[in-house]
Amino acid sequence: MKAAVLNAFGAPLAIETLPDPTPSAGSVVVDVVAAGVTSYAANIFNGSRNYALELPVAPGAGGVGRIRATGPDTTRLKAGDWVFCEPTIRSRDEAVDTILQGWTYRTEAALPLHRLYHHGAYAEQMLVPTENLTRIGDIDPVDAGRWCALGRLLVPYGGLLAGDLRPGETLVVSGATGGFGGAGVAVALAMGAAQVVAAGRNARTLDDLSHRFGPRVQSVQMTGVEAEDRQRIIEAAGGRVDVVLDFLPREASASQVQAAILAVSPGGRIVLMGGVRSDLALNYNMLMHKELTLRGAWMYPRDAIPRMVQLVRAGLIDLAQFELTEFALGDANDAVAHAAANAGPRQLTVLRPDRG
Repeated sequence: MKAAVLNAFGAPLAIETLPDPTPSAGSVVVDVVAAGVTSYAANIFNGSRNYALELPVAPGAGGVGRIRATGPDTTRLKAGDWVFCEPTIRSRDEAVDTILQGWTYRTEAALPLHRLYHHGAYAEQMLVPTENLTRIGDIDPVDAGRWCALGRLLVPYGGLLAGDLRPGETLVVSGATGGFGGAGVAVALAMGAAQVVAAGRNARTLDDLSHRFGPRVQSVQMTGVEAEDRQRIIEAAGGRVDVVLDFLPREASASQVQAAILAVSPGGRIVLMGGVRSDLALNYNMLMHKELTLRGAWMYPRDAIPRMVQLVRAGLIDLAQFELTEFALGDANDAVAHAAANAGPRQLTVLRPDRG
């Protein structure tokens, strides 16, 4: 099979020929048709993100494709099925060690997983654990790239499930101008949120969110001043703030996180999914007396995937909202550069290994 291979951090991806994977018990081989390219892929490949990744490797966290061959213990999946390849692989003994296939292993204990399911989706074929495949139904191959948006949508969906967002509630998405934050606005509306406050710094992107989704979305441009930002969020909500979903980036300050937390109404929930590296100074008395729930969430539960497929199939989430740009496998480096230069909630960069 052909694959885009990272041989050294800081080096460009090289198109190479690798051995075809072979399925065994507990695994399936997928012909990769489309794979999403994140806006920060360049920072992983140049080493600046310090992701644990053994080289050489064909990177790529998840994708969409068709089953090529199944293992001997597969009972329902069959050759030709269209599937979403879930990149979060969990250990089968205690299910606490995880990797993102072709992307990173989180702990040394997870290294055997990384070595077994080493190569990711920037390749013509991929070996995937059987439980990491979800059938998406028949699709036109032309639309495979749009279905890569599942990877963008599922992350905020996991956060909203963790925050127990209920129909009729008001949600604040802090960091709504990023890819996952913007997707979180769409997912929350599909889940029945009465109102979403989209908070961020990019005024143009905030205006686009408000225009695209209508009056159920109120945008708030953040200033970086905690008290002022808190008041802006409360005014935009026009009442209760039930849930905060935080997707602030690494560069954000702790005060930006706390502005949204302090706006939450009694009994509210806060879910942290962003990349902020600053320590939070939270008021113990406030958390207790307002009976707030503060938690972190990483990725999403496995049963979220078929539910997200159903949201798309039901028309509650429109994949056409994404501005899709596709690249052939041989243009993988151009795809990485394009994704970095075109980050945002609507932009979707996709690699098409089926196009050579």
